[in-house]
Amino acid sequence: IEAEVQRRKQLIHQSVERKAIISKCYKRKHPEVYILQDSFLAPDFLEIVRYCTSSDAHLHGLLRYIESFSDKRIYRLPVFTEEFCQAFMDELENFEQSDMPKGRPNTMNNYGVLLNELGMDETFITPLREKYLQPITALLYPDLGGACLDSHKAFVVKYSLHEDLDLSSHYDNAEVTLNVSLGKDFTEGNLYFGDFSQDPTPMPKYIEIEHVGAQGLLHRGGQIHGALPIASGERWNLIIWMRSSAIRNQLCPMCNKKPELVEAEGFGDGFTETPEDDAPETVNLCSLW
Repeated sequence: IEAEVQRRKQLIHQSVERKAIISKCYKRKHPEVYILQDSFLAPDFLEIVRYCTSSDAHLHGLLRYIESFSDKRIYRLPVFTEEFCQAFMDELENFEQSDMPKGRPNTMNNYGVLLNELGMDETFITPLREKYLQPITALLYPDLGGACLDSHKAFVVKYSLHEDLDLSSHYDNAEVTLNVSLGKDFTEGNLYFGDFSQDPTPMPKYIEIEHVGAQGLLHRGGQIHGALPIASGERWNLIIWMRSSAIRNQLCPMCNKKPELVEAEGFGDGFTETPEDDAPETVNLCSLW
């Protein structure tokens, strides 16, 4: 365990160093996409948010606005405009083609971008989570801390024929995940969903869901899922792992134990320690997984 703690601490330090270099040296192609604006968001998404922030909002009312899949609590909703998706992908490609240092999203994705390193956390992802997504998740996932999602990890993944083709079955280090299809032109590569990780069945039933451009899927982080291989083209997806410290402080979703914490930079893995003697609150990593 100690070796793994040290490895992950090193990863954190490397990420901080990359972010500093990118902030100093990278020339943004579309600087406007780094600051969230209502004009980036689909009109139907803004209407959903307006409903969810109204005084009489309730779950069954929300379900009239969004598409629901089976009994797995998976929902599709419009998120961005096509114009924003095109500009965002153009910015991401510009970064990919630059000589900037690049961290990859996780051990399962070899291609993609960590958005905190690109400088998008404070001005884009955090307001998106707090102002727009949380009113929705509060109604859909109250048992998972949907009303108090206080941190996140956001990244973009890329799939193409000569790079990552697919993604094997897994569940996310998140209470709630948003997966938005940004584009481009591709065939196949559908997502599939199985059991909830904490409630497996002997014969799990899988459902397959197609990507729809500029639209997102909301699902429980613990929902076992994966991506089938693409057959042609290139696919980009924005993934936001949203976390509730009120939930995960009780039980680490990855090791299913009471978390034992080590201090981390930024949001870490979304755990928090109760401040003592007015010390600042820290966000930490569970050392057990």
